[in-house]
Amino acid sequence: MKKEAVAPLPGLPPGFEVELPGRGKTFYREKKGPDGAPTLLLLHGWTATADLNWFTCFDALSENFNVVALDLRGHGRGIRTKSNFKLEDCADDVAALADQLGIATFIPVGYSMGGTIAQLVWQRHEARVRGIVLCSTASHFVQSREEKLSFFGLTGLAALSRLTTPQARTWLTDQIYLQRKSTGLAPWAIQQIASHDWRHILEAGSAIGNFDSREWLPHLDAPASVVITTEDGVVAPDRQTELYQLVGDVEVFEVRGGHNAVFAEKEIFVPILVEACMSAYLRSTR
Repeated sequence: MKKEAVAPLPGLPPGFEVELPGRGKTFYREKKGPDGAPTLLLLHGWTATADLNWFTCFDALSENFNVVALDLRGHGRGIRTKSNFKLEDCADDVAALADQLGIATFIPVGYSMGGTIAQLVWQRHEARVRGIVLCSTASHFVQSREEKLSFFGLTGLAALSRLTTPQARTWLTDQIYLQRKSTGLAPWAIQQIASHDWRHILEAGSAIGNFDSREWLPHLDAPASVVITTEDGVVAPDRQTELYQLVGDVEVFEVRGGHNAVFAEKEIFVPILVEACMSAYLRSTR
């Protein structure tokens, strides 16, 4: 496997670019844990990156686990492709990265959109998943008429973005997203957001709207931990609750915080995340 080191950011573990055969080049960070430790594969949320989603978590998680976090397709330095964004492709990318790193089994840890991908990793690569941790996520995201209209709009924008020039997409990125979302962010964070492939971001939003695991998630046979953000205005807490009620071997953890609790409430969220990961791992060894 050929991998290229990437200039480090202060406080973050080493980053690398690697070619996944037949899929494309992606970026990941890796922080080694104790010898023989199990591996966590961290999957970030929509419009985030590995760094933006998980920068508060690497150190604490690596005390007990080997930690790998990748940029998902179209996000940050994730895979670029002319094909449409599919959550299933992201799940297969995760397994392909594990192959390249020589990781036989792992625990996917998914946040928001990353939680949908973690579920799909189990569905599509069951033998690789020794446990699963789902944070601030759901088995489905669209139910009300307003939600359906919102995601239908993303589908239309995604189709439109295929017809616009790169310059027009850059302008739309600045007008629609960066001006509203970057207030108060550090320059490195703004730079990461600006690096997204915005056609894929829009397609990813549409894919989230179409995601529904309620039919097959009850068959999940890996030990699961579900972290609920109880004041979440993005993924409603009752929808997060419905998720864990579909799963058999599950332990539930609650964080009093919103959808950004992973960094806004890091003093609370990070220790609970560590506990959730340990729970899934220990149950996998029984």
